[in-house]
Amino acid sequence: MRGAYWAVAGLLALFYLYGGGLKVVRSRERLRPMMAWVDGMPMAAVRAIGGVEVLGAVGLVLPRLTGVAPWLALVAAVGFAVLQVGAIGVHLRMGDRQVGLNVALLLVAAVTGWLAAVS
Repeated sequence: MRGAYWAVAGLLALFYLYGGGLKVVRSRERLRPMMAWVDGMPMAAVRAIGGVEVLGAVGLVLPRLTGVAPWLALVAAVGFAVLQVGAIGVHLRMGDRQVGLNVALLLVAAVTGWLAAVS
């Protein structure tokens, strides 16, 4: 189970580290082609979401790696699941029905949380 956790959590962390990092450093114009929803939000909110994603990615890896407060990995996984529920709502509210990636990330976050809880 430990190996499964690291495989799934590592991929999830890489995804959020990349996506969150882009939200933190790129302009609205550079984010728009891949994230149309940024037009409907203040840039401060986009940057905050990016910061939360980066911190969550660290939270999936660092506590389990160091053995310090390993329960934080479960909290990070649950946080990512909640984030995706909100993201699905934003997409649907904006008329964007392409939520497949969000649903997949929600499921991966749920699996990561379960693996964190049992291993």
